[in-house]
Amino acid sequence: MAGVKRGLRLRVALAFAIFCIVVVGTVGISLYIASDDIEQAHIEQILEAEMDYLVQRYRDSSDFVPQVGSNLEKYIVRDAADESHLPTYLQGLNYRRHKVFRGPEEIRVAVRHVDGIKFLVAYEIGLHDLRQQELRLLIVLSLLSVVGVALVVGYLLAGVLVRQVTDLAERVRHLAPGDVQGATMIQPGQDEEVAQLAHALDDYQNRITRMLRREQEFTANVSHELRTPITTILTSCELLATEPSLPERARGRIGMIESAATRMGEQLQALLFLAREQALGIMEPVALAECVYDAVEPVCTEIYRKRLNFEVAIEPKAVLTLNPQALHTALVNLLRNAVQYTERGFIRVSFNRNRLSISDSGIGIEPFYLPLLYERFFRGTSQGEGLGIGLAIVKRICDHYGWTIDVDSTPGKGTTFHITFPG
Repeated sequence: MAGVKRGLRLRVALAFAIFCIVVVGTVGISLYIASDDIEQAHIEQILEAEMDYLVQRYRDSSDFVPQVGSNLEKYIVRDAADESHLPTYLQGLNYRRHKVFRGPEEIRVAVRHVDGIKFLVAYEIGLHDLRQQELRLLIVLSLLSVVGVALVVGYLLAGVLVRQVTDLAERVRHLAPGDVQGATMIQPGQDEEVAQLAHALDDYQNRITRMLRREQEFTANVSHELRTPITTILTSCELLATEPSLPERARGRIGMIESAATRMGEQLQALLFLAREQALGIMEPVALAECVYDAVEPVCTEIYRKRLNFEVAIEPKAVLTLNPQALHTALVNLLRNAVQYTERGFIRVSFNRNRLSISDSGIGIEPFYLPLLYERFFRGTSQGEGLGIGLAIVKRICDHYGWTIDVDSTPGKGTTFHITFPG
């Protein structure tokens, strides 16, 4: 839903804002160009009107002396003496229009000759330039205002437009796979396009439901068919172990068969969890040290054979409320990995501040293998046995129960896996 809000809604708002910017910008530029033409025409009008007035007054009275204002100057030049009395920036101008400068000020000059007399009108256009600057500033401020208003209005309008999509996304987000009891995605009042999307999602959910149902039936059948012979093997081993006349050598082999069958059952349960993400048991208080000793039991023979030091640095009173079967499965896989890749030295399990650490002095893990560590069927070395799913199972269990797993490893010196439990 957040992606929809940040994506579609923002894109609609930006599109609306860009459209407004283009429209207002085009209008503003057109107004500026038009106003410049209007100002130029106005200047020409003033010059022409003042020139006609000056000529007419001279014709009415040949001794007429024009007034010189702050931004409008009029002169009648009868001879060279009058020419010499003109301001220097107006001397020597003949006929047509002229553009001259008095310091920073621009002056437009109109010159007309009538019956040998030169009439001259000079108009300082600073007020027109000031109006042009004010108009330019007004256009820029208007454009910025329109951008802000368009973004806000566009964002609000986009919220109205995509509300049905966000509502649909929210319902999909809370929909569990195979949730056949959930409400249909199609709701009254939906737009045609949203209704089509909702209908497609309903069809997809139905297909997922059917596939999950088939998968659950399949795994249930497989689980039953595999657990039945495992149970038979374990029961037979227990019965054989009670025979008093059984030789010790045969009794040892029966113990090996029983251990292998037990491990097979644990692996089967872990594989089913990996495939179906179903809980491995219930939540209850678990003594961590006791769970560690139970988990290490299947590899005790290998630890003894390699003469490894096995250390458990956990206080007997360390207890956490969690799923014991899930923790047991994770520890079994981590400890088996530690024993498998350690030929000499130690294996240490410690607990501190809600973090359980399993350390070894084995071969370590190359840095470039770390990103692939939790992939199914990945094995960083050919040493030892296994399918490469142990760490994948551990990672899936940690993700399922909200635990955090990370690893520190130095090639040739050893590896430490940390499982951090929620506080």
